[in-house]
Amino acid sequence: MKKTLYNLWEILSFLLYLVSSLLENLEDDTGLATSLIKENGLYPLLLNCLIDGDEQVAVAATEAIRSLARSQQGIEIIFPATPDESTDITKLAARCSSLGRVRVLALIVKLFSASSAAATLVHNSNLLGLLEAEIRNANDTLITLSVLELLYELAEVHHGMEYVLGTNILQLLKSIIRNSSAESMLRSRAMMISGRLLSKENVFTFIDESGVKAVISAIDERLSLLDSQDADECECGLEALGQIGSSTKGAVLLLSNTSAAKHVVNTAFNLHGRGRQLAALHSLGNIAGETRPEENKLLNDDAEESLRRLVYETASSTPKLIPSGLVLAILKLESEFRIAGYRLITGLAARPWFLVEICSRQEIINILTDPYTETTKIGMEAKFNCCEAIYKAIAFSPKLLGDPALSETAEKLSEAIKKGPYLAKGRQREARPEVATADRF
Repeated sequence: MKKTLYNLWEILSFLLYLVSSLLENLEDDTGLATSLIKENGLYPLLLNCLIDGDEQVAVAATEAIRSLARSQQGIEIIFPATPDESTDITKLAARCSSLGRVRVLALIVKLFSASSAAATLVHNSNLLGLLEAEIRNANDTLITLSVLELLYELAEVHHGMEYVLGTNILQLLKSIIRNSSAESMLRSRAMMISGRLLSKENVFTFIDESGVKAVISAIDERLSLLDSQDADECECGLEALGQIGSSTKGAVLLLSNTSAAKHVVNTAFNLHGRGRQLAALHSLGNIAGETRPEENKLLNDDAEESLRRLVYETASSTPKLIPSGLVLAILKLESEFRIAGYRLITGLAARPWFLVEICSRQEIINILTDPYTETTKIGMEAKFNCCEAIYKAIAFSPKLLGDPALSETAEKLSEAIKKGPYLAKGRQREARPEVATADRF
């Protein structure tokens, strides 16, 4: 009997994937596929499969409904003007088991990500409120963690952020971060989601500065309490600060909170906490503008002064004494640290004070222009971008280019750039992919 039931679930799962295929391949301006779904009353059956099926069937049903949401006719089936008892998503969630509710919430996230039109209807139907309610109810750690995972997925969606940030979700995440009695994994996830939500350049269109400052303060307070405890939570906090600082305005706000910025800078140059240092290096690279367009790398005067002061203060408290000594120490570590170091240099190279530091240390330039330093594609590309950033910064400054020593450095970098990231003359070792073919299956 058990085997028969298992076979039935497999057959049902296959049929659901056929529905998805039908919607993806037959749908056109005539709305043929959605008409067939509507005329045969399949949508309520899809919802039943979502709630009552096994995991494989539930996933297939979710994908079928998401495919349905990609057309205007399909959206009208999912969000009718007058929903009945069997298709009202809010009522469906209310009468489900906890597992069923999580599946419904997963469907809401999938619908939200399907299109801007679907996201608007999810918002207008107050379905994001179901996610809020589930976090507030936080009676079951596993359920809360599942909902946080869904929020993490939601934070990746590029459209509809005004709806997400218009809810109380960010405030709830901030409360979790500040809750010392909550599970560490919940706080870690809340930090990561907050960072992802606030990483976009246009986020300040939908939320005022005070909301972002409050999140930065909450993460800063948590990092201060953690000190060297709980490395995973500490890494998540540092990474979240880096995500917030990846936008120009986010970086300015972060650097205005000296304590939070100090956590990132100090940890980035601390050679003893390996995982934490790596997270902080990438975060500092984001704050410095590695991911921002050339015209947005530099911040306002106060933020730039804060960044410069923090880097020099950190360097002076170490045996290396100056920033170039710290950078050189990072470039002598293993590949993943060197890659983070390249990203950091790429961001900071736009600052004349840092540029002079780097170019005054010939050993750093030798590492950057050595064609055999890196053997992975990502490493070669990061090093190439780093060389380009330094070269451009020197070339666009007549004052620096007039210095004979810097002019010689620029020429050396130019030669390395001309060879490209992968095709260095005489290369003995080929670039190695990060993932072997067999590892992808």
